[in-house]
Amino acid sequence: MNEHTRGEVALRVNGVAHRLSVDNRRTLLDLVREDLGLTGPKKGCDHGQCGACTVLCDGRRVVSCLTLAVAADDAEVTTVEGLAGGDELRPLQEAFVRLDGFQCGFCTSGQLCSAAGMLAEYAAGWPSAVSAEDEPELDEAEVRERMSGNLCRCGAYPQIVRAVLETAAREGNAG
Repeated sequence: MNEHTRGEVALRVNGVAHRLSVDNRRTLLDLVREDLGLTGPKKGCDHGQCGACTVLCDGRRVVSCLTLAVAADDAEVTTVEGLAGGDELRPLQEAFVRLDGFQCGFCTSGQLCSAAGMLAEYAAGWPSAVSAEDEPELDEAEVRERMSGNLCRCGAYPQIVRAVLETAAREGNAG
């Protein structure tokens, strides 16, 4: 490979600074999993349709299988490994565990990152496709719409929705 097919990427992943030379066609998912050894984000469909690879990039949800690593230059990337504060689970993670918001666990890392991003979007007042008002109530329909890009093959949706709603209520973000 010549120098025209590679690029330098500087990014922070879960608070740790990294500087890497990567193929310009390398995805953020492959960089995180293969180069950094963070296996939380999963390669599910590799087409951006299942959400198993969801991470937060500068606080916004992205499907990392479709995001080029060079596009994440200078970004703050958070994977599921970076959601917790040390050994303490954040309330969202604790609710997923307590309410069985996962079964096989394959989609869980993407679900958690998406839920964290979704709750931040809701708190910031971002509308959704089902929002009928300027300040919609965060109810089951609202959560399901906002999380619709994340699939669960096991069907743990009711528990995932409950975990998100309980977390929002606990954090004062419920409508």
